[in-house]
Amino acid sequence: MVPQLQLIGVTGLPEIQTGDNLAKLISQAASAQGTELQSGDILIVTQKIVSKAEDRYVSLCDVKPSSKAQQLGRETDKDPALIELILRESRAIVRHRPGLVISEHNLGMVMANAGIDQSNVADDGRGPRVLLLPRDPDGSSAALRSALGQRFGVELGVIIADSA
Repeated sequence: MVPQLQLIGVTGLPEIQTGDNLAKLISQAASAQGTELQSGDILIVTQKIVSKAEDRYVSLCDVKPSSKAQQLGRETDKDPALIELILRESRAIVRHRPGLVISEHNLGMVMANAGIDQSNVADDGRGPRVLLLPRDPDGSSAALRSALGQRFGVELGVIIADSA
């Protein structure tokens, strides 16, 4: 048999909320579309739904910018509260210019804005919120792998991926 690579998207997932059981939702959606996970499969899950389920939201109005964040905010034309979060989520600022901050995230990845997501994140009624990367993506991946493996009775891999 010739080795193959087949990509199958899982559709029908609801909007993920804080505390949602991702393994249950993914297995229900996969089963509903007739896609049963098999041993050797690798499931790729977006970091955004993991972050949402793990409540990695931060309201910018709750962030007190340091003097360093205020200065970098002026240099980059970015909200100092967002800059403060970038600093907290980063080992180092690699480069910056107006409109752009490149940092080395605490997890070791080099990316814009420490991977902080502002797209399609609803405010909480008090103002804008952002979504941070999962705190422990390896742990989150292991938990999903274990739960899905038990549900389907298979050995599989789970990758938590970001668009970067």
